[in-house]
Amino acid sequence: MLETWRWFDLNDPISLRKVAQTGAKGIVSSLNEIPTGDIWPMANLLSRKLAIEGAGLTWSVVESIPVHNDIKTRTGNFLQLIENYKQSIINVGKAGIGTVCYNFMPVVDWTRTNLDYLLENTGSALRFDMVDFVAYDIFILKRPDAKVSYNADLIEEARNYFEQMSTAQIALLEKNIIAGLPGGEGSYNRESIKTAIAEFIELGEEGLRQNLIAFLAEIVPVAETSGVNLCVHPDDPPFSLFGLPRVVSTQEDVRKILSAVDSPANGLTLCAGSFGARADNNLVDMVSEFGHKIHFVHLRNVVREPNGSFYEAEHLDGDNDMVGLIDALLTEENRRKIAGDRDALIPMRPDHGHLLEDEASQPDVKPGYSYLGRLKGLAELRGVIHAISQFKK
Repeated sequence: MLETWRWFDLNDPISLRKVAQTGAKGIVSSLNEIPTGDIWPMANLLSRKLAIEGAGLTWSVVESIPVHNDIKTRTGNFLQLIENYKQSIINVGKAGIGTVCYNFMPVVDWTRTNLDYLLENTGSALRFDMVDFVAYDIFILKRPDAKVSYNADLIEEARNYFEQMSTAQIALLEKNIIAGLPGGEGSYNRESIKTAIAEFIELGEEGLRQNLIAFLAEIVPVAETSGVNLCVHPDDPPFSLFGLPRVVSTQEDVRKILSAVDSPANGLTLCAGSFGARADNNLVDMVSEFGHKIHFVHLRNVVREPNGSFYEAEHLDGDNDMVGLIDALLTEENRRKIAGDRDALIPMRPDHGHLLEDEASQPDVKPGYSYLGRLKGLAELRGVIHAISQFKK
């Protein structure tokens, strides 16, 4: 597998020199300075690529070109926004970058309620707590009809939690949920997020799915001719938030998306932590079914709890069979090599490392993107990959 590293931009506190010292060869990056919906200029792409290559690395994956909400709802100036997206894909291809990861999550991107969940002897982790989230949705945001989204026991737990929250705890929870996490798209206040939520709830799951398929029908042919593989990232968490529709949460969701626009360029980002937050997603089975369309992999692990809560585990711990998943991915790579595929190596990156003690006091560490936590995860994953590869010889 091709080891890559998420690097945000020249303002990332983790320098490209430090990335190179991890042993990773590829960079996963995005032009965060370009407003969502605007065309990515060639000058910006080539400048970023030059900086990456100057450190002896390769820009392997774009993560991501954000999809404007008007495209997801097919409202406003969505036709022009799709044309802009096409041109960005063309420019990415001209810059020599062959993979674009994107997502179609409505309103909120990846979401956690606690960014500093303390664990015994392994630092702190990101956590999604269902009780915390319901407390925010019903009693802080006060979303209309929010109570119909949850069962009575969960609502009562959330009420009890909310009633003992301090003003500071409420502010922190709100910031974690709606202010936007690294790599996500934008932020909201209470009124703007309620307006956006209402629009997507009216659209519904099937409406959102059809809008994604219509979008893919437009952009996939452009990606094909540009030599770019598109790979959709799953919903994170892989279930409804705020009553919103979710269309990339299950194996069946992926099946519908990939079959609707059948092209090698219409592919999947297999995020083990996102799909793995649902017990009914079998990651090894997903590689068996969708392996030829998996263009990018996020390797991370989670510990699931019965009410839907989860936290980020160590990479080789947790509820996901990481060894089995890597074995399946290496088998897919071997199939590609035998077939003579040009994209035999699958880019992977260690995702969402724990925050360890030496970085805990540093103010500029991005949640989920500590240097030492990801370095530890990469080393563990590299060991598994090496051991399995040697065994398969």
